[in-house]
Amino acid sequence: MTSLDADQRARFRRDGFLVLEGFAPDEECDALRARADALVAFEPSSVPSIFTTDEQARRTDEYFLGSGDQIRFFFESLAFDSGGALAVKKEHAINKIGHALHDLDPLFDHFSRAPRVARLVSDLGLASPRLLQSMYIFKQPRIGGEVRCHQDATFLQTEPQAMVGLWFALEDATEENGCLWAIPGGHRAGLQSLFVRNSDDTTTMRVLGDVTWEDGPLVPLPVKKGAVILLDGLVPHLSKQNRSERSRHAYTLHAVSAESAYPETNWLRRAMPARGF
Repeated sequence: MTSLDADQRARFRRDGFLVLEGFAPDEECDALRARADALVAFEPSSVPSIFTTDEQARRTDEYFLGSGDQIRFFFESLAFDSGGALAVKKEHAINKIGHALHDLDPLFDHFSRAPRVARLVSDLGLASPRLLQSMYIFKQPRIGGEVRCHQDATFLQTEPQAMVGLWFALEDATEENGCLWAIPGGHRAGLQSLFVRNSDDTTTMRVLGDVTWEDGPLVPLPVKKGAVILLDGLVPHLSKQNRSERSRHAYTLHAVSAESAYPETNWLRRAMPARGF
C-alpha cells in the first residue's frame, strides 16, 4: 500500500477510524516485540508506577508526569498481591512502556519514522505533523487491564484540535484478548473532557460535554498481526480486560500538527520540541 485512496479517506472522516490490515511485515512486528522484552529486563523500583484509566487524576505521580520525553515502565494493577508484592513474573506484570520510544530507542525510531508511516499521516491531512507520544502496550494474559472509553484528545490537547493516533497490532487482536472497540462517527460530538495538569503538578479531569458512551454503538475492531488502526483524536474508543491466556501486544503513536498550539496545561511535557518524520 502506497497511500490511502479516496474511499479510505472518506471512511476515516465518516467513522473517525480506519482499519488497514497487512501494514507491517511479521518480521518487523517480531523485532519490536523482542526489543520491548529486552527493555523490560530492568530492576523495578521499590514503588513501581501502576497504570490505570479508572483514576486518572489520582494516578499521576512524578514518575508518570516526567515520562513525556523518557522511556519508563508502568505496571498492571492486578499484578500485585494484597501485600503489594508482584504476584506474577516481572515480564508478565508490565502494562506499558511510554512515552518517548519513538525518539530514544533506535529500533522504535526507525519504525515510527518509516516513509510509509509518514505517508499515512500525510494522507489523513495532518499539517506539519510531529510525533508527540509513543506507547508499547502489553495487554498481559489474564490481567491485562481495561482501558475505559475515552478520546485521545482528552489527554493530548491541541488548539485547534489536530491529532491522530496510529495503533499497530504486533499480535492478533481479538475480542477475547482485548481488541479495540470504537464508536463510528463518535468524533463528531466534539471533545467531552480534558485532562489538565495544574501549575502545582496536580491533575484535574474537566468535564466539557454531556455525551456518555456507556450505551453507545461500540463496534469491535479485531485485527491480525501487522494491521494498523488509524484513530481521529476525538473518536471514542476502549479495550476490555484481557481474560484470555494470550497477550495482545500493540505499539501506538500520536502525531500532532505543528501548526496548532500545544497548551501548557497538557500533562505531557518535553524538554525538546516534538520532531517530525
